Amino acid sequence: MKSLFDKVSVECSKNITQRYSTSFSLGIKFLGKEIRNPIYSIYGFVRLADEIVDSFHGYQQEKMLQELRLATYHALAERISLNPVLNSFQQVVHQYNIDTELIEAFLESMAMDLQKQQYTKSLYEKYIYGSAEVVGLMCLKVFCNGNQEIYDHLKWSAMKLGSAFQKINFLRDIKADYEGLGRVYFPNTDFTHFNRSEKQRIEEDIAIDFKEGLKGIRSLPRESRMGVYLAYVYYKMLFRKIQAVPVDQIMQVRIRVPDSQKMYLMVYSYFMGKLNLIR
Repeated sequence: MKSLFDKVSVECSKNITQRYSTSFSLGIKFLGKEIRNPIYSIYGFVRLADEIVDSFHGYQQEKMLQELRLATYHALAERISLNPVLNSFQQVVHQYNIDTELIEAFLESMAMDLQKQQYTKSLYEKYIYGSAEVVGLMCLKVFCNGNQEIYDHLKWSAMKLGSAFQKINFLRDIKADYEGLGRVYFPNTDFTHFNRSEKQRIEEDIAIDFKEGLKGIRSLPRESRMGVYLAYVYYKMLFRKIQAVPVDQIMQVRIRVPDSQKMYLMVYSYFMGKLNLIR
């Protein structure tokens, strides 16, 4: 039965989410039940492309990414795919009217990761938009459940929140990106002479994105507000930990939030959301 295959498809995306990101999975549990599966499906799709460009070294990554692109558009056209992750993703795209421009921008940013390059300001902004901001917009489509007025009102904040999360990931993963993958995302930055003022400049930029992102969280529909707020609180704690690391050590360690603190953040976010004290 097609319905059984669709159910299994969503379960595949859910399993991918839970195995790859405990933090993101916690956030999804705070969403309303009816929107959890669509977000799992979006994450599953995003993770496929991420794995191609970040992990499948020694394989034909460019070819694999192109095959994923073609399979994605084929799934959207046919409204079905034998790839369960694409099958669940195409359902979400159609159900919530996700613009294919967002999907194309995401895939273009993933293709950029296959090239070892120093990012200019324009390339950096293009990459951030495609790798993070459009993912936030895909999720926002689900959160708004077809209400275009709410979507348009929250679009900018969703983009800035996704941008903040991605830039924090860049700071956290500097060592792996630079030494392992040859990537320098931050424009006009030389990691061989990375200094305190450059780190502070990046952190100030992230703080601005956070401020804009929080404005939108307060206006999200109730079903999605606490889940997104939990993600915000988690990244805010991660950001503060990174800020506390001296610049000469940022290339030596990978900052993380311990599981015990994640549980605290979960309880904190729940009560702040319940009391309508999001800040």
